[in-house]
Amino acid sequence: MMVVVGCCGFPKARGQYYQRFRAVEVQSTFYRLPQAHTAARWRAEAPEGFIFTMKAWQLITHPASSPTYRRLGFDLPREARAAYGFFQPTPQVWEAWEATRRVAALLDAVAVVFQTPPSFTPTEANIAHLRAFFARAERNGRLFVWEPRGPWPDDLVARLCRELNLIHGVDPLERRPVTQGTAYFRLHGRALGRGRYAYRHRYSDAELLRLREIVAEYPQAFVFFNNVYMWEDAQRFQQLLEG
Repeated sequence: MMVVVGCCGFPKARGQYYQRFRAVEVQSTFYRLPQAHTAARWRAEAPEGFIFTMKAWQLITHPASSPTYRRLGFDLPREARAAYGFFQPTPQVWEAWEATRRVAALLDAVAVVFQTPPSFTPTEANIAHLRAFFARAERNGRLFVWEPRGPWPDDLVARLCRELNLIHGVDPLERRPVTQGTAYFRLHGRALGRGRYAYRHRYSDAELLRLREIVAEYPQAFVFFNNVYMWEDAQRFQQLLEG
């Protein structure tokens, strides 16, 4: 069993982070992609064997009406806003994927996480867009993780993940993954329902013990904390595994 523990983003200075963990999920790439020289510097300064994963740019997964676009850093042309998000087969989405793919290559990321919002529901059009996107997107040996936050039934998620070779990304204390083999867990805090979380939640010892039991069921697991106390909780969980 191989378990990789870390945080969603760098809650401390990178040099300090590298001393504590051997993996990070770069979360900032969801809001705005870094410059090429910045991504290359992150890779170069990390210790040998350090693992990067990253979130796909929101222009691929989220519509321009999403409040997360406030952190995009530039304005989209008004006439093109409808062409972004939901894996639509548009030039704008594919340009966003190519930009994401280039950053993934510079980081040598082992996985790319596609998080979809609650508004991305299992309609025929959305399912068709999922199929078309992942049939075409180049992986270059990377794992593709899908974290659906909408009302997607388990049997449909399982069928699509199997068909499209995706890992079902979940908070395992809220929902168990429907895919086998490698697990990708994202701990956001206490679940409030409908894709919402209390990010200020601090995980109890009992919750971390339960998480350890779940992780033990998989041959390989990535465990990334995304709550306010991610720095402390990730270290506590890592010490629990080591102990």
